[in-house]
Amino acid sequence: MKTHRVNELIELLHPEWQKDPDFNLLAFLKKLAEEAKYTGPLEDLTDDVLIYHLKMRNSEKDAMIPGLAKDCENDFKTALLRARGIIR
Repeated sequence: MKTHRVNELIELLHPEWQKDPDFNLLAFLKKLAEEAKYTGPLEDLTDDVLIYHLKMRNSEKDAMIPGLAKDCENDFKTALLRARGIIR
């Protein structure tokens, strides 16, 4: 895992963990995994699952994922032209 991903995960994890100070780290990670509907073994939980879940945890249910919002086009014609490289 790259250093910037570690820093991002810690920045996202810290304020959320402070809301539940009675949990130890492993118990809090398990709680996050359950909230994210992750069913695999905890040691296989990826940093991507944690980062996106923490980013979306306090947002509206129909809110767009942050990484996808920048690429979203409301107009199909514009999206098609952009995908073909005709417009930027």
